[in-house]
Amino acid sequence: PPELCPALTGVFQELLKDECHYTNGTEQVKFVQRLIYNRQEYAMFDSDVGLFVGFTPRGERDARYWNSQPEILEYRSTAVDWFCRHNYPIFSPFGTER
Repeated sequence: PPELCPALTGVFQELLKDECHYTNGTEQVKFVQRLIYNRQEYAMFDSDVGLFVGFTPRGERDARYWNSQPEILEYRSTAVDWFCRHNYPIFSPFGTER
């Protein structure tokens, strides 16, 4: 409770969520990275689009910066291979057998 510890009344949480969307096994794979601050998504990267998109003023500012950095865009775009396709054999039995 806040009355016990006033220092904890302003708790903030930042979350980075990576998702892989598979169609026909690994035939069509989409990588999505969502950036969330205090339960509000402020930016995301979609491998189909190939760019970051901002949803809040902070997200728009961050997206402009990340989109201006070719190495960041290349790293996220290649996540389809090194993250999604690489982990498909691990997750497919759990996801397809349910």
